[in-house]
Amino acid sequence: MNLNNKTILITGGTGSFGKEFINLVYKKYNPKKVIIYSRDELKQYELEKKLNAKKYSNLRFFIGDVRDLERLKMAMKNVNVVIHAAALKQVPTAEYNPFEAVKTNIIGAQNVIEASIEAGVRKVIALSTDKAASPINLYGATKLTSDKLFITANNYVAYNNTLFSVVRYGNVMGSRGSVIPYFLSMKKSSYLPITDINMTRFSITLQEGVNFVLYCLKHMWGGELFVPKIPSYKITDLAKAISPKAKIKIIGIRPGEKLHEEMITESDSLNTIEFKDHYVVMPNTIYMKWSREQYLKHKHNHRAKPCEIGFSYNSNMNKDFLSVKDLRELIKLNIKL
Repeated sequence: MNLNNKTILITGGTGSFGKEFINLVYKKYNPKKVIIYSRDELKQYELEKKLNAKKYSNLRFFIGDVRDLERLKMAMKNVNVVIHAAALKQVPTAEYNPFEAVKTNIIGAQNVIEASIEAGVRKVIALSTDKAASPINLYGATKLTSDKLFITANNYVAYNNTLFSVVRYGNVMGSRGSVIPYFLSMKKSSYLPITDINMTRFSITLQEGVNFVLYCLKHMWGGELFVPKIPSYKITDLAKAISPKAKIKIIGIRPGEKLHEEMITESDSLNTIEFKDHYVVMPNTIYMKWSREQYLKHKHNHRAKPCEIGFSYNSNMNKDFLSVKDLRELIKLNIKL
């Protein structure tokens, strides 16, 4: 999708994704307007101060919560594209405040859907997480529900042609609360705490994540769940990359934490299509406006193939693993020390 002369709204736009999205969109396109919709006035103030006022003269800041449907409806007037990035994302926080996570991640998702349909938004992409695949914590459960809401929203768009899709990937390298900043903060320590020596994780940089969303915006039909093909790493290799002389202290897996990240389950394999650089989990509802056969036959999808039954995409069984050297270079390029 060409974003020139388009109005784009990003929920949770003051987060890491929103900042990088703004950066790349203004480099590649000439949008009519970009609206940052979020509830934290301080983060909006700080972001606005960092940006060049002349370069981003058509950037707008909207204070609002995705829990507030009427505010969303007001913000989405004349909007062409919505990126839904707002969520309560901390696993322990969601466990301790369960209904707050439900109100933001589920009810908020439905509000975004309803406001988008009423405003006649053309395309909506919701950001998901690996934790939504076979969820074992409340955060993952709320995001799985959100994913289902966005996919199914395509079924009841009657009076306009709003399209909804989902993009799912793992934790972004260096994101707040993730393991890399934590290890870096303990770089000079004599040991690094590791939950399990067998643990693996997927790796994606912020720029890669934003570029993938832009790709999905261009190619989405409405109803797909997009998953990028990205490398994995061993948690022990990450420790070596950051502090090769530090000893490892095993502390055990935390509540709600998985040994390996998973983005496509075996059950999903029945509806998953593989491309060169990504996977697409097809909607399994009978009410979709298009079929898997149509999708496979489309000229853009001529190199696609269905995945084998029983296939799963997880960080442990990945074909592509980062070495200690690879990790060191990625951290140097993508993490601000």
